[in-house]
Amino acid sequence: MISDAILEGIKLGGLLSLMIGPVFFALMTTSLAHGFRQSAILALGVLMSDLIYVFVSYLGVQFLKKIPAIESYLGLVGGLILIGFGINFMVKKVTPISSDNVVAKPKKRKAFFQGFGINGINPFVMLFWLSIASMVSIKNTWMVSDRVIFYGSLLGTIFGIDLLKAFLASSLRSYLSPTLRKVIQIFAGLLICYFGFKMIWTTLYPGI
Repeated sequence: MISDAILEGIKLGGLLSLMIGPVFFALMTTSLAHGFRQSAILALGVLMSDLIYVFVSYLGVQFLKKIPAIESYLGLVGGLILIGFGINFMVKKVTPISSDNVVAKPKKRKAFFQGFGINGINPFVMLFWLSIASMVSIKNTWMVSDRVIFYGSLLGTIFGIDLLKAFLASSLRSYLSPTLRKVIQIFAGLLICYFGFKMIWTTLYPGI
């Protein structure tokens, strides 16, 4: 089960990293304007924000699990959130990468909190982690260690890819045409919908 938890975490972490949103722009523009180190500190702030969301959403779902027959509802709601998330991502308008997206240079001691805030104020981030917590809650064969390893591999994958984005910022910017970005969005959206439908199917038909 541990290997399954690691693989599942890496898959979802890679999927989340495909999303081109405020964090992506912040990482890219900060790295281009102020260097990799500054961008890495910002990425660390994003990671801490995700950790808090993971903690809150997981405890919230575990509390709800005490209600009789709630697990099936959690699976259905979590799946629907992922499907809605995927559809929104597919139809989302591609915004241009321009100087308007450049993040003002923060002092090094404030870069962490800037990343924390950019990620923390995005409502979709909370919805995503809530759906993930719901997915984890219906995996009755997972022990606590499996869940810790899952979240660790998920967050580690996201953080690692964020650092890679920052390191390759100049190269990524030249290749990310609006058409390519739209293709990436549609691809990521379809995968998110797949995970949502899979969660709903597992909830309704756990033995299949």
